[in-house]
Amino acid sequence: MQTIDEALEKLSRSAFRAKFRLDEKDRAYIAAKGEETIREHAAEFVRKRLAPAEIEHDGKQTPMRGHPVFKAQHACACCCRGCLEKWYRIPRGRELTEGQQEKIVNLLMAWIKRQLRDR
Repeated sequence: MQTIDEALEKLSRSAFRAKFRLDEKDRAYIAAKGEETIREHAAEFVRKRLAPAEIEHDGKQTPMRGHPVFKAQHACACCCRGCLEKWYRIPRGRELTEGQQEKIVNLLMAWIKRQLRDR
């Protein structure tokens, strides 16, 4: 089991994952809504778009932009069940546990916090 820091380090070595960054619009949205609201959004996106055992349009359910959490999902390889399987060995076809969902949300929020800190 890797730590959040280990996961983020590994992701930073992927050219595709490393290209995602929060822009000023994302930063303003986070500042206006607050971290707790962003965490709630992340939890809802994970619960609705990743947690079910079967997902319609898996691999296309997470937009590339439009919400800071969407960018975090792509940066952290938590955008679809295929990426979860490839990067974290979480098999498709099984509903994510509450614990798995919480770990994903924690990873997404850690990435967001780093982005806010490391302009």
